[in-house]
Amino acid sequence: MKLVKILGFVLLGIIVLIGSIIAYVKTALPNVGEPEELTIEITPERIARGKYLAHSVTVCMDCHAVRDWSKFSGPPTEGTLGKGGDRFDQNAGLPGVYYAKNITPFGIKRYTDGELFRVITTGVTKEGRAMFPLMPYPYYGRMDREDIYDIIAYIRSLEPIESTIPESVSDFPMNIIINTIPQPANFQSKPDTTDQLAYGAYLSNAAACIECHTQVDKGQIIKEQAYSGGREFQFPNGAVVRSANLTQDAESGIGKWTREQFIERFKQYADSAYTIPSTGPNDFNTPMPWTMYAHMSENDLSAIYTYLKTVKPISNTVVKFSPAADASAK
Repeated sequence: MKLVKILGFVLLGIIVLIGSIIAYVKTALPNVGEPEELTIEITPERIARGKYLAHSVTVCMDCHAVRDWSKFSGPPTEGTLGKGGDRFDQNAGLPGVYYAKNITPFGIKRYTDGELFRVITTGVTKEGRAMFPLMPYPYYGRMDREDIYDIIAYIRSLEPIESTIPESVSDFPMNIIINTIPQPANFQSKPDTTDQLAYGAYLSNAAACIECHTQVDKGQIIKEQAYSGGREFQFPNGAVVRSANLTQDAESGIGKWTREQFIERFKQYADSAYTIPSTGPNDFNTPMPWTMYAHMSENDLSAIYTYLKTVKPISNTVVKFSPAADASAK
């Protein structure tokens, strides 16, 4: 009986400890500091740089617009820039249901510049809630402060669009774990654009290339497989597309690609003669926003290529697309 009583006390202690940890995580976290007192001057220069970043590098408008999936690569629908509303859920392997917010002046009017700066770079909202890093804020928190200022200036200049976006909800246990994810930002100075390797690393981080081009486990990338591709993205009809291997493996990656081939792979979608083709239910399609990245400057694309040349080769042959019929048969 004495042993049973001791085991009972031990079990009670464990329960109390677990409860205390959960209570701490739910009430004391996230802890990234208070929003800064910021007033960002909205100048034509800031708006232009911010637009370039938001459309062609960080591609904010990839998620925060209504994408037309009847066309290749789902280009943003005219008149919906910043509207938000895209849904990301368990069908995409995520631990909950998450929505892209309205980032036009209608959606962010209650935010100060400092609060916007904090949510973009740490994932903590005005109310102090933690966001799931579907928006890759850990990467934005490693950008140059000035680039984030420019993005804020740009989205402040957008045409306001009224829309009601549902609240994102995490499944258990992510609804507890999520509070541990936001960390204080670790800002970096933007390298000189002539330093192609350092600048390419900076741009690759800003574009969060590693996120889509690395397989995940419970929504978190598997770092040992960095850039080797194979991450699955499921379309509503059941078709599955998988990201390409960007490592220097000569057979399954881009080890044999020249700089010119890499740049042309993007720039073909910016050619004035290019017309975005329509796609049917079983036609190849991809969430890769080619028509947005296509407008990145050749110097910036060249810098990314230079950085990717330093990524270690990983052999991973990717089956890029499974039509809905094939996917449902598995």
